[in-house]
Amino acid sequence: MKDKQLTMQDIADLAGVGKSTVSRYFNGGYVKEETRRKLKEIIEKVDYTPNTIAQSLKATKTKTIGIVAPCLDSITSSRVMMALDEYVRNEGYVTIIINTNHNEMRELTSIEHVWKMNVDAIVLIATNITEAHRQLAHKIDVPMLFIGQVFSDGYSIVNDDYHAGFDMGEYVAKKGHMDITYVGVNASDRAVGIERKKGVMDGFQTHGVSSINTIETDFTFTHSQDVISAYLKKHIPSVFICATDTIALACYKEVQALQLKVPEDISIVGFGGYESSSVITPSLCTVRFDNEMAGKMAGEAIIKWINGEIIPKMQSVGYTIIEGESVQSI
Repeated sequence: MKDKQLTMQDIADLAGVGKSTVSRYFNGGYVKEETRRKLKEIIEKVDYTPNTIAQSLKATKTKTIGIVAPCLDSITSSRVMMALDEYVRNEGYVTIIINTNHNEMRELTSIEHVWKMNVDAIVLIATNITEAHRQLAHKIDVPMLFIGQVFSDGYSIVNDDYHAGFDMGEYVAKKGHMDITYVGVNASDRAVGIERKKGVMDGFQTHGVSSINTIETDFTFTHSQDVISAYLKKHIPSVFICATDTIALACYKEVQALQLKVPEDISIVGFGGYESSSVITPSLCTVRFDNEMAGKMAGEAIIKWINGEIIPKMQSVGYTIIEGESVQSI
């Protein structure tokens, strides 16, 4: 197929990728294995030979990494982003951060937007992974790392939500609590809504506690207040186990509004390990995930990936139970 002199753009069009991807292929830069095979087949089929001068021009790195985050006011997300930004800056990169305000469509369009800005890599702080996310991740031809949710088709850095939940369930069970209410979030967030909850339930079951009340809220303080206030009008448990510290703080507020005491009347635990959880009275029993380490791990992984080094498909972040003063033995 040498009726005309094909260009690099022609090859890109045939493969359905950008011209920069074809350039990286010829210059030994990062290209997904699936895309690499596709380009190889097309190039062999059309008998394409790149211009030697163009081939000598190495694909230019922008030294830019795009970060797409669900919000900017989350303590957890901000800790991760700050540590990630610090790590990649020390490696000579800068970050572009886009806030999606928990809007899935905005998240998807933001990922595509930063990709078209020719960033060297993309980091998504994920609260959910849908089929649309999977399709977009396969389309994008630069490294894309997921933080917070397991992406089975790619690379992830996640909290060890199941074991953190399990250990907290065991901890509370050993305190003798039997009238337990778990305040969780929607299962669309697999890490917090499913894995963390399952860990808590399994931790209780190992100690013979199988009957646990569950109610659902979201990640906001205000809505959690409303949900807990309505629940307390019907039932007062011995302990609230809350999926996040924000939900736990809403519990404090509503328990105190009823002139009840923590932990004498109701014990409360959370997940997050925020500084605010240690300054309230009594201090909150909570799980602290090492968010700074998650950011550093993400920075290290994405730089290695950009440079063509092999990285683990999934890395898990550790945690610590902070006992606080909000759980009473029964």
